[in-house]
Amino acid sequence: MSKQEGQPLTEIREGDLYFCLEQRLVTVRGQEIALTVKEFDIFALLIMNPKRVFTYEMFMDLVWHEDYTYYSRKAVNNHVSNLRKKLKIAPSLPDYVKSVYGIGYKFALP
Repeated sequence: MSKQEGQPLTEIREGDLYFCLEQRLVTVRGQEIALTVKEFDIFALLIMNPKRVFTYEMFMDLVWHEDYTYYSRKAVNNHVSNLRKKLKIAPSLPDYVKSVYGIGYKFALP
């Protein structure tokens, strides 16, 4: 018997968005979104802590598990930019990842 068997999945549904932590699955309008490991980890952190603002330093610590450096901010921005593009499969969909100017990002619905 596997460790996961019988244990409930960590699932979040928000309108057209579906997230499952254990299956590492994100779908929008039923369409599976192919995310890289880092993109998924960033999104998991955000969606599981709605409205909480994560700083660049927190992303480096919690996703990259590295010390924050000047170059890390660009890495976080690039991954978030790619994540946003992948989630926006239709123009009418909300931007699930919101920028908090000069600080970082948060998950939010309109």
